[in-house]
Amino acid sequence: MTTHFINGEKQTGFTLVELLIVAIILAILAAIVVPQFASSTSDASNSALRSNLSSIRGAIDLYTQQHGGTMPGAAAATTAACTAGTAGTGLANSEAAFKSQLKFYTNLAGAACSVADNDADGTPEFPFGPYIKGDVPANPITSNPTVAIVSTGNLVLAGNATPAGWKYDTKSGRFIADDSTDDGNGTPYDTY
Repeated sequence: MTTHFINGEKQTGFTLVELLIVAIILAILAAIVVPQFASSTSDASNSALRSNLSSIRGAIDLYTQQHGGTMPGAAAATTAACTAGTAGTGLANSEAAFKSQLKFYTNLAGAACSVADNDADGTPEFPFGPYIKGDVPANPITSNPTVAIVSTGNLVLAGNATPAGWKYDTKSGRFIADDSTDDGNGTPYDTY
């Protein structure tokens, strides 16, 4: 900062060179900081994806254990026995059955109901679950909550004309993100 005396008065200010130096320093700092924020957003999405996969896979494992080895979605979730609550929906090997069997109470056959003790006699007709609170979350990468169901025992992404948020095989129990793009570190999302 320089000081000039004009007409006997003291005037102070920054020179053009000083202002340019400050602008260059701010530009360098912005070039360093901005990519760090973009990277942390991607890292947060990847972490959320891993967390969602872990939660749903854990729910699938527990359901399978409590239902004698039958995977969620492999049997119909519909039932006429659910008179006091909301009955599950979906035929075998459907997204509706998969979601109903994870978010509602179920019996050994996989029939689902929103209440465990349907007739209030103290003995629950639907003693298992629920395995998740609410619905299956949206895939944080694609923002798509749908689950593409297959029953082949060999879960692959090839040939899926309309990508879903998730892909699930009712024979193998494998649950993956329905997205084969790269996470930025060389790992496809469908291999998480």
